[in-house]
Amino acid sequence: MRKRILVAVVCIPLIFVVFFALPPIFLPIMISALSMIALHEVLWSTGFVKNSKISALSIALSGVIPFWVFIGEGMRSALCGIFIYFVLIFAVAISSHYTVTLEKMGGSFFFAMLIPYFLSSFVRLNAMNSGDVNIGRYLILLPLVAAFTSDAFALFAGMAFGKHKLAPELSPKKTVEGAVGGFVGAIICCIIYGAVIRYFFGMQVNYAYLAVYGALGSVVAQLGDLSFSYIKRQYGLKDFGNIFPGHGGVLDRFDSVIFCAPLIEILIHWLPAVSI
Repeated sequence: MRKRILVAVVCIPLIFVVFFALPPIFLPIMISALSMIALHEVLWSTGFVKNSKISALSIALSGVIPFWVFIGEGMRSALCGIFIYFVLIFAVAISSHYTVTLEKMGGSFFFAMLIPYFLSSFVRLNAMNSGDVNIGRYLILLPLVAAFTSDAFALFAGMAFGKHKLAPELSPKKTVEGAVGGFVGAIICCIIYGAVIRYFFGMQVNYAYLAVYGALGSVVAQLGDLSFSYIKRQYGLKDFGNIFPGHGGVLDRFDSVIFCAPLIEILIHWLPAVSI
């Protein structure tokens, strides 16, 4: 627990600096770095891809996707990049004498697209404007609020009240009581976040919609956690890495965010909870 708190003390201010103090280009730089590390973790810790060329090409692809999003879904750049990726990856496969299978190529491409594109929801949210006002700066923290508070409340509720196992084969420590605690905690914290931006920044807030953000965000955050636990158990892993003491790797810390961020982005467009 002490290591978890130390990581939070270091990382939370860093996130605020990148989100609110540095020029906008630093946000895709951060997302790119996290995506490349996460992809390296899932490909190499599992042993899924042992070909360094396939791994390097996929990691490079994951690294440029946040910048495509940053420049406004630059389709020509994306088309060129993906075309070059497939030409090179098939060239490696052809020269590998059947040691690189379609399964390896498909899995590498799947994660190389999924992780950075979903995490790039932060880039898209940050660019949202309402008239002349950058409303995205008030929305960008919502995926983290929903995902991280769900994780935290699930942990504490599970420790205090947990009796019934949620998915013992995937995550033996997770309980139904913890899941309920995470669900309720995320709703409360999203509503509190809305109150903060209303009273300190004068934004118009729909608390019912924020409750929906918290509820659905918690559900998919916990699904994301279990989904990556499924991968870890399939390959006999405890953690994907050790970059964050007490948490594990980037994927161990951001698995819930990878699922939660795109959902919150969708909900913000469908059920706008914050306005000028």
